[in-house]
Amino acid sequence: MSSTETRPPEGVRPQIRETGSLLSQAIQQVIALMRGEMDLFRAELDQNVKKAGAAVGMVVGGIVLLLVALNVLAGAAVTAIVATGLAPLWSALIVGGVLLVVALILVKSGQSNLKLASLAPTRTRRNLERDRDVVAKEMTHE
Repeated sequence: MSSTETRPPEGVRPQIRETGSLLSQAIQQVIALMRGEMDLFRAELDQNVKKAGAAVGMVVGGIVLLLVALNVLAGAAVTAIVATGLAPLWSALIVGGVLLVVALILVKSGQSNLKLASLAPTRTRRNLERDRDVVAKEMTHE
């Protein structure tokens, strides 16, 4: 070795290797954490899409009942023209009115289940916030 060559002080090379190893492990853990969060996000999104499908079913059910209610109300109008007494008219109006109320309740219930806030992946958001807090806490206590 020449006299102009400089050698690092003893222990510097192992420290560099240890730092590199720690950095590599930290990167691997961050990647694994992000994969886990993405898996949770996908699972939660899938669950919320199924929930939205059920809500659409409720809306469709409400629309079908609404059509039935309109049909009954139309029958009531026909009965009013044909009938000479009050009983058939009022009975048809009562049945049509009740079906109309049930249909509106189903449609409103389905609409409330379709709001974007109910479809948002809340568990994933909570986990990401928790992970952020843990990392921030670890960074400040080094």
